Amino acid sequence: MRLPVISAKPIMQPSRIRIGSLLLAIGLVAATCGHAQDEGTVTLIRDASLRVIRGLWVLQAVEGMRLRQGDYLLTGSAPTTQAQLEFRDGSVVELGPSSRVYLFDLRASTTAIIVVAGWVKGETTRGNLDYFSHAGSVTTNGGRVLLHLNGDAGDIFVEHGAAHVSGYAPAPIASSAGKTFFTRRAGKPVVADRPSADFIGAMPVSFRDVLPARLDQFAGKKSPEPKTEREVAWSDVEALLTMPPASKHGLVERFKPRLKDRAFREAIEAHIAELPEWKPALAAENQSTRAPNGKSNPQ
Repeated sequence: MRLPVISAKPIMQPSRIRIGSLLLAIGLVAATCGHAQDEGTVTLIRDASLRVIRGLWVLQAVEGMRLRQGDYLLTGSAPTTQAQLEFRDGSVVELGPSSRVYLFDLRASTTAIIVVAGWVKGETTRGNLDYFSHAGSVTTNGGRVLLHLNGDAGDIFVEHGAAHVSGYAPAPIASSAGKTFFTRRAGKPVVADRPSADFIGAMPVSFRDVLPARLDQFAGKKSPEPKTEREVAWSDVEALLTMPPASKHGLVERFKPRLKDRAFREAIEAHIAELPEWKPALAAENQSTRAPNGKSNPQ
């Protein structure tokens, strides 16, 4: 199945595509992730674990493992957490502590990532590197960009090169010498010529350096297989499933088999006000688990 083009226009042109429309296509990713090809590599894991949710399974990542479109990555909370990802379009992406990212679109000319939470730094010298989040989006072609997302607050720092930013100003805006830092607090966007002291103080130490490519160290070597830990639990995907409504399409189909697990099903029921798209799947599962006497079978 062919995925829609996310960012084909030059980055200096205003984008006419809304973030919600882009995130609607997440269902295409979810539908194809079972047949996805390897599109990237984990080239560094430092000071903490990196978990990858692939399909319905939680994997323990290892250096050199291949990444696939549709993978959902979660880093640990240690302040020195660092994980580096490299993709075939030449993009290098680093994840900091407590980060959650969804590998949305991985092609020869595009790396597009949905940032759910945490710290992300990326650079590219040829293809487009796009970040999307509920707070806004940024795309660069030949630049280096840092993004921090914490709840409803978000920050974007265009450290090098140029980028096009949406959601952090009244209208889409291109970075320039006087516009490199974009921040959003309580729905209020601010654009400045330099990052704030709070942003610099909270930024992971590893983000202060240029990202060195490490992919050559794995050339010609057999990719190690990640260890399968267990089936995915509600706590693993809560932040992803409870993102704004436009981002959820396709995720019900991917994760609804987990409704057979009582704890997962009860978590969905407890959050059903935030997850109305789960009502048909939940009703079908509850019906299938009812005994002939009308009572539910324990699971």
